[in-house]
Amino acid sequence: MAHRGRRQQERRAAASVTTPMPEFDLIARIHARAASRGDVVLGIGDDAAILRLPPDRDLVVAMDTLNTGVHFPEDTAPADIGWKALAVNLSDMAAMAATPAWCTLSLSLPQSDAVWVDDFLDGFLALAAQHEVALVGGDTTRGPLSVCVTIHGLVEPRGALRRSGARVDDDIWVTGTLGDAAGALRQWQTGIAIDPVLRARLDRPTPRVAAGFALAGIAHACIDVSDGLLADLAHVCRASRVGAALDVDALPASDALRDAFDRETARALQSAGGDDYELCFTAPKTARISIESALFGCDVPATRIGRVTADAGLVVLHDADGGAWSPPRRGYEHFGG
Repeated sequence: MAHRGRRQQERRAAASVTTPMPEFDLIARIHARAASRGDVVLGIGDDAAILRLPPDRDLVVAMDTLNTGVHFPEDTAPADIGWKALAVNLSDMAAMAATPAWCTLSLSLPQSDAVWVDDFLDGFLALAAQHEVALVGGDTTRGPLSVCVTIHGLVEPRGALRRSGARVDDDIWVTGTLGDAAGALRQWQTGIAIDPVLRARLDRPTPRVAAGFALAGIAHACIDVSDGLLADLAHVCRASRVGAALDVDALPASDALRDAFDRETARALQSAGGDDYELCFTAPKTARISIESALFGCDVPATRIGRVTADAGLVVLHDADGGAWSPPRRGYEHFGG
């Protein structure tokens, strides 16, 4: 971390005596750093990319946009923005049990800041390398800071996990812990010191790609938790025409979250905070041992948090004593006012 910070300071010092970089020079700079793959026939530098698809795979496509002040605080380091921009898309691949392959990147920047782009690429390409994802094209334009990534992955025919497969009496599971990123955002919004563990979960979420792949053929339905557990689980319920009953006290929490917030606040952050990028999935009770074994192999913890019910579209919560519990809200809504 210290080495990365030193490198960024050196870049900033160099940038202070240079002029803004023309757009096509900026694109060339990105091209020079982007890795490729054997199935990329033509990558960055033309009107479009040409990709070679395996004959026995379906193509899976997802896209997410991150805007400053909405999806990350204004003071977020460029490398962390780069990491998160790709991570949230990889999380969609994980939820579908797809293997990520290629991506495109659209950058809107207030000015053509080559140093900022280099720092951004440090995070973006580091995560891309972990998952063997090739950056094959995109766009740069002038405007408010915004990042849009489209990711492409591969899955065996009829092998994708979907939202529509949940069945009555399935267990409901979630990977990792919930509420950390929302906790960091709450601390930032209220102006108090941000716990570094929580801030790391906000800035650099871990996409559960290996876990999603391991759950293929075991889980019935899956979704990644981006807008909040309750909001995202409600999507599964609507698509599957089922309901859900959750134990709010079973929701997994990190020690950092428990230390930073009182019990009720932590419950609200876990159930509806968003930005977790964990996987919420349903599976038959008979699959419990298989799930634990599959996820142990990925070094990803998972917790059973409830069950699927026949009450179509209804997600209810209770505490450990069986009493009803209601959150202040159900999740993040982009146009909620």
